[in-house]
Amino acid sequence: MKKKLLSLCLGSMLMGSLLVGCGGDTESETTESPEAAAGEEQISIDIFQGKVEFRDQFMELARQYEEENPNVSINFAAVGGGSDYFTSLRSRFSAGDEPEIFSLAGPSELADYQQYLADVSDTKAASLALEGTLDGITTEEGVFGLPFNLEGYGLIYNKRIFEEAGIHAEEILTFEDLEAAVQVIDEQKEELDIDAVFALAGSELWVTGNHLANVYIAPEFDNDVLQTYESGSLEFEKSDELQRMVDLQSNYSVQPVLSVDYSQQVERYFSLERVAMIQQGNWIYPSVNEMDPDFAQNGIGILPIPMEGYEGHLPVGVPNYWVVNNNKDPEVVQASKDFLDWLYTSDIGKEAVLTQLNFIPAYEGFDETKIADPLSQTIYEYSSEGNTIGWVFMGYPNPWGDILGANIQEYIAEQISWDQVVENSINEWESMRE
Repeated sequence: MKKKLLSLCLGSMLMGSLLVGCGGDTESETTESPEAAAGEEQISIDIFQGKVEFRDQFMELARQYEEENPNVSINFAAVGGGSDYFTSLRSRFSAGDEPEIFSLAGPSELADYQQYLADVSDTKAASLALEGTLDGITTEEGVFGLPFNLEGYGLIYNKRIFEEAGIHAEEILTFEDLEAAVQVIDEQKEELDIDAVFALAGSELWVTGNHLANVYIAPEFDNDVLQTYESGSLEFEKSDELQRMVDLQSNYSVQPVLSVDYSQQVERYFSLERVAMIQQGNWIYPSVNEMDPDFAQNGIGILPIPMEGYEGHLPVGVPNYWVVNNNKDPEVVQASKDFLDWLYTSDIGKEAVLTQLNFIPAYEGFDETKIADPLSQTIYEYSSEGNTIGWVFMGYPNPWGDILGANIQEYIAEQISWDQVVENSINEWESMRE
């Protein structure tokens, strides 16, 4: 992957703390570090972030790092899905329980935490970051984070169900194409032995308010997260297209939509082949693989969410950034930077990033042929061809995406009209920018 790749594939590279694409409650574990070398002070690094689905892989990496660095012990905790990571992070800081390393998702969150952050521009990883990937975490004062990876999302589909229903994924480009395919599958639910066409995670605000809405808002800001962040107003020019996709997914989803969460969507419905499609990204691969390795490797694909003028484009970006707490002792700050450098520049770390974490690397020096899972491979192909939509949702006023998601929930529950969704969202954007 060359540095110029990002200029093609990303207008903006950020993702909601999710995140951004995570399921489950808080999970924490400490690895047992070997006895520190004589004369060396033991250093403890507490890592807090929002990707529960990679907990085991991160813990194994931490164990390997501790073997190489016996004076360092690493505690790893993650919050995602059913728990709000950013709220949990605020609570930890308020309680004085500040982690040494944590994750942020772009300009809005950086503005809240920059006073606590160390400049990481002196790390080897920062020097190898692909062009554009540091933009959303950089100010005039320095570079305050390192990208996790690249991710993409869309409509993840079951290849077997599509084949048995006579649907050809490569022929689905427009909304009308998708709508027709959905209706064909719906008419064959009994024969296909599925519960519904979709499982829309309607209980998760980020699924609609951040990810889905981003597809239809990004073009308004030229796919540029910084332009989004600096904008005092929103026209919501493609709100009608967003409504069509909300209606299509919710009407043909497992019911009741507002009771379906991320874990149910991925594990109960998609991984067990009870639905044909879900709106998610390549971060679900470890969860699907854990439940059914053969299905994960051979039975799933990803489709772009149709939008006029951007047919055949996937949203691709940087989901989160690792940041280092500058409130800690200097030797702890340096040890934290050293661990992140090791993760993305050592042979062990790079191999794990590709084959254990199944990340699409955001750095030079990786062998992209080792990208293991089919979702990440497809996203890499879209990126290399420039067929991408920028991630601008972390340039929203914070927490505007959650407000939009809540409005969409009320719309799905038939408590407000779509015109009210649009009006409320525009007014909230302008009010929050004042």
